[in-house]
Amino acid sequence: MIRKGDFVLLLSEEGKSFLVKVEETQFSTHEGVIDLGSLIGRDYGSKIESQKGVPFYVVRPTIYDFLKKVKRKTQIMYPKDIGYTLLKLGITSGCKVIECGTGSGALTMALAFAVRPFGTVYSYDRSQEFSEVANENLSKVGLDEYVLFKVRDAEVEGFDEVEVDAIFIDIREPVRIVWAVERSLRNGGSVGFLLPTTNQVSELIRVLEKSNFIIDEIIEILLRKYKINPDRFRPEDIMNAHTGFLVFARKVTR
Repeated sequence: MIRKGDFVLLLSEEGKSFLVKVEETQFSTHEGVIDLGSLIGRDYGSKIESQKGVPFYVVRPTIYDFLKKVKRKTQIMYPKDIGYTLLKLGITSGCKVIECGTGSGALTMALAFAVRPFGTVYSYDRSQEFSEVANENLSKVGLDEYVLFKVRDAEVEGFDEVEVDAIFIDIREPVRIVWAVERSLRNGGSVGFLLPTTNQVSELIRVLEKSNFIIDEIIEILLRKYKINPDRFRPEDIMNAHTGFLVFARKVTR
C-alpha cells in the first residue's frame, strides 16, 4: 500500500516515467496534472489518470530509477557501467569500499545499496558542493547512513582507511592516486577506474604495471535500446555508446 512520503514511479503507456514523492499536492506532466494525494492508500501497480484522462501506472521504484533521477551537478556514471563495476569489484553486504570522485553520487548510491546493512562506503571528493549534493541525493532514499563523505584532495593526502575490500577511482588524473590505492587496498583486493580517453588508459597501464597491481580487464560497455513496438521493432534512434573505459586490477605482492 502506498503511504504519504513514499517515492513512487509513474509510468505512462508511451514509456515516460516520473519519480515523485507522494504528498497532498499536484504534479504536472506533458499529459496533464496528476493528484498525488489520491495515491495514498492505493496498491502498487494501480492505474490512475491525469485531469486530461491520460492513464499512468504507479509502481515501486528500484535503485535503478533513483540512480537515473538523481540531482546532478556533474555527469553521472551510467547504470550500464555501474552494474558491471559492482560485480567486478565484488561489492556485497559488509564490504568496506573507497570511492574517489563522488560527483553527484550515482555510483555512491549503488555502492551504499550493495554494502548495506553491515558495510561502509568512504566517498572522497575535493568539492564541498559535490559532496553535499551527493549526500542530499542519498538522504532522499535513506542510504546516507552507509556512507562517510570526506572533502579532501586524496591525490595529495591519500585515504584514511586501510585494508579496504575495494576501491573505485573516477577523477581527472587517476595515475596521480595509484600510490594511495596501493596503500589502502588489502592484498588481493580489487580496484576499478573510469577514464574517458585512450591516452589516459595507456598512461594508467604503464603506472599500474610498475606498481603492485595485476590488470584484470579493460572494457568499454555499449548499450542499445529498442523501440517497444511489435509492428516496428527496431533500435532506438539514440544510443548510449561510449561513456568511458573501465580498467580493473587486483593488488598483489611482487
